[in-house]
Amino acid sequence: MSGAPRRPPARLQVLGRAGCHLCQDMLLALERWPDPLPGVEFVDIDRDPELLRRWGDKIPVLMADGHYVCHYFLDTKALKTLFREPL
Repeated sequence: MSGAPRRPPARLQVLGRAGCHLCQDMLLALERWPDPLPGVEFVDIDRDPELLRRWGDKIPVLMADGHYVCHYFLDTKALKTLFREPL
């Protein structure tokens, strides 16, 4: 370990689609997260052919600064780890 300060993610994105109940569940879980989080942006994959091709029905997907964190359900362990370790 280098001792350098760890940088929390600057941006979280939930990749999903309108009307997806799992997407809404993940957004709600992030909203209720007990610790401060950076802004959370919802990205509709149906508006981006590349995201749609890449993720398809594997939504919602939580990304942190462009790095995959989890999909379908909020992985609380992964989110906690994300704020302790650099990307």
